Amino acid sequence: MDTSKKTLIVFSGDLDRAIAAFIIATGAAAMGDEVTMFFTFWGLNILRKPHAPRHHKDLLQGLFGAMMPRGSLHLGLSRMNFWGLGPRMMRSVMRQHNVMSLEELMASAREQGVKLIACKMSMDLLGFSEDELIDGLDYVGVATYLGEADQASVNLFV
Repeated sequence: MDTSKKTLIVFSGDLDRAIAAFIIATGAAAMGDEVTMFFTFWGLNILRKPHAPRHHKDLLQGLFGAMMPRGSLHLGLSRMNFWGLGPRMMRSVMRQHNVMSLEELMASAREQGVKLIACKMSMDLLGFSEDELIDGLDYVGVATYLGEADQASVNLFV
């Protein structure tokens, strides 16, 4: 086990949980730790491009794609979403307190070398292709994540 390795499974596509995951990841990276974030199921929505190219999908995959948020700017809150008003209030409070936005945290994570990996199986189930997600990701199966987790001292599920 390497005490300088951390992993996070990002399962949730909620704004507040995504912010928490990226704060933890960037904090660990700033301390010199090697960090891997594994995005699966609803967590993949964080990585979606807002204006991704359209692909032919079966009915269920098309419905998934249409009903889920396209990217970090369209995520709702896990609690007190208030028909979309909650995320705007949260972002406003974050600005007032000089807290980095989710998009700034994501950029910071990438600058610090945090490894962002997308679950290929979840992508297949939800009908997402690589060009529908942001650039610079690795696309892997769960075995690759588990290999990272086996060597990490901290493994978190968000």
